[in-house]
Amino acid sequence: MEISSRQSRIIAAARASGRVVVEELAAEFDVTPQTIRKDLNELCQRGLLARVHGGAVPARSVSNVGYEQRRALAAEQKIRIGEAAARHIPENCSLFINIGTTTEQVARSLYHHKGLVVITNNINVVNILSGAPSKELILAGGVVRQTDGGIVGEATVDFIRQFKVDYAVIGTSALDHDGSILDFDYREVQVARAILENARQSILVADVSKFERTAPVRIAHVSQLDMVVMDAPPPDPFVEICNAADVMLEIAGAAELPNREATSG
Repeated sequence: MEISSRQSRIIAAARASGRVVVEELAAEFDVTPQTIRKDLNELCQRGLLARVHGGAVPARSVSNVGYEQRRALAAEQKIRIGEAAARHIPENCSLFINIGTTTEQVARSLYHHKGLVVITNNINVVNILSGAPSKELILAGGVVRQTDGGIVGEATVDFIRQFKVDYAVIGTSALDHDGSILDFDYREVQVARAILENARQSILVADVSKFERTAPVRIAHVSQLDMVVMDAPPPDPFVEICNAADVMLEIAGAAELPNREATSG
């Protein structure tokens, strides 16, 4: 079941204020408190919110959210991020695209690019780009993770290391204010590291809700990347790290952050 527009707005409100109240939400959306309670219960069952007396708060869990649930969450923001990232990838180049619902949106936005060689460990990316004009699609070998169509493991790492590409587009499960890029599956992290090591330019695509989550395995530090594309401004410490490391930070649908421009000379 997809997340409704109202439920998406409830999640956003909870993350913005730290808590949502049933009666206030009922008034805002002009629905009954029972309808809101049903929304909250569904979102809590999916692990997206946690119930408290009279309302709900953002879920902060080290467990991953189901892939279809992640695909529905922040869907509009991911589309904007995908479109923005694709504008930085020229035609006639080679690139890696790894596992993730946001990286899949980048693939969709690259559909009409010509002359691309796309190497991926994401079966969904191959399905998205199949039939696209003037592209060579290369799917990495390895263990198929059936929950999300990702291909992981040592064989995948060895496969990735055969290539040296122009761009890497990676996603992440969680972000930390200190610049850490985090994930849940160590096998997936190994593949992501190999992707970054074998690309000339690296782009992280992530919505700001990733700062509300935590994961135990570190992929890399944002200072190691070339660009970050997000849907809204990240926390100030993260911005400062990007500025200091000369990492371009783009907000999809907005101009580059002013303080980043001021430091770019």
